[in-house]
Amino acid sequence: MQPCHFVYLTLFVKWIDQLFNISPQGSTIRTEILAGITTFAAMAYILVVNPSVLSEAGMPREAVITVTAIAAALGCFLMAWMTNYPIALAPGMGTNSYFAYVICLGMGVKWEAALAMVFWNGLVFLILSITGLRKKIAESLPNGLKVGIQVGIGFFIAFIGLKNVGIVVNHDATLVTVGSLKSPSSILVIVGIILMTVLSIKKIPGAILLSILGITALGFFITSGGSAITSPPAGIISLPAGIGETFMKLDIWYPFIYWKAALPVVLTLLILDLFDSIGTLVGLSRRAKLVDENGNMPNMGNALTADSIATMGGALLGTSTTTSYIESAVGIESGGKTGLTAVVCGICFLLALIFTPILTIVPAVATAPALVMVGVFMAQGMKELNFDDLVEVAPAFLTMLLIPLTFSITEGIGIGLVVFVAVMILLNRMKEVPVFSYMVAALFLVYYGLK
Repeated sequence: MQPCHFVYLTLFVKWIDQLFNISPQGSTIRTEILAGITTFAAMAYILVVNPSVLSEAGMPREAVITVTAIAAALGCFLMAWMTNYPIALAPGMGTNSYFAYVICLGMGVKWEAALAMVFWNGLVFLILSITGLRKKIAESLPNGLKVGIQVGIGFFIAFIGLKNVGIVVNHDATLVTVGSLKSPSSILVIVGIILMTVLSIKKIPGAILLSILGITALGFFITSGGSAITSPPAGIISLPAGIGETFMKLDIWYPFIYWKAALPVVLTLLILDLFDSIGTLVGLSRRAKLVDENGNMPNMGNALTADSIATMGGALLGTSTTTSYIESAVGIESGGKTGLTAVVCGICFLLALIFTPILTIVPAVATAPALVMVGVFMAQGMKELNFDDLVEVAPAFLTMLLIPLTFSITEGIGIGLVVFVAVMILLNRMKEVPVFSYMVAALFLVYYGLK
């Protein structure tokens, strides 16, 4: 390398360090890059799942693949720029199912009109975020509930990981039961969990990513159902599809013309997105130690604003609600502390459009152990609960239990908060409850009444 090139490289590295405030956070550029790649590895499934779900609503699958990657990158870059947090965004699971199966297929609404409702929902979110109302709602949640959200998300992530690989399966009598533990897939997952645990205890840098790569490599030599668990890539490079079929195709005035049908849908999207976003940010910020002495996230307002703009941008591109991802916890546990983690994840989403054949070979059995380990890390938040105080423990327990059981962060927050407020009223401790807690609890009661 020429001396002048070395000087330029040194200056660039120094600029990146200062831009993301990396060294003062106790991190390194290398750690942040590894964390971003690890986050992407845990989220990459959305490139396959989101187009599959939205195509059920009649949307062009190939175009939605490209849109999903661009929307995810946009959200990641916005979060990094506005907050410098290691939190990644992408079109959300759950809301995409509501979009396709309830709004489009169930109600017979065209996807162009459904995108318009997502857009206006995002605009309302943006107004709530700019005015500070969303931040006040987040800060009105009691400490016990915040712990419950963190732990509940951990259980949720771990449950999803085990379910995706068949270790946890459906059962008519007990709802869920254990699958085949002697199958090659299950054995690889358990090996992955053990490997990640040992590497994490030994504080090996990139422990989660190394384990994902190791299990993926082993999958080439282990068969399940007559084929290798990890399939060789069909190629190296692929050209992304254009987005002309979805970009700016939303029926922007539909919610106003058919407001009677659209209003309940927009309100439901509002509640789902609002509390999923708040719950995810609260849980991740606590685990990443991004909270102040009062347990609040200093840049919560900016984070929610980034989330809102990403939702609007995603709707204009042609996808359902874009939101903060709980899988960001995987990168956080890998050492990610700054927005560079989110930027690297966003870049990976864009690169995926070119190197899709290689990136999609990572099997579910390789990422499942990572999700379980993140659940373990986030469950450590229980130590912050005062188990002698039932006023704190009961709502927290309900929240952490109901998030995975209902497959919804929103439901866990809603029921936990309603129980907390009711208990405080009956104990004649109403003055200790923030006004916004009463307002949000009342909103949830209305929400449940309309369901």
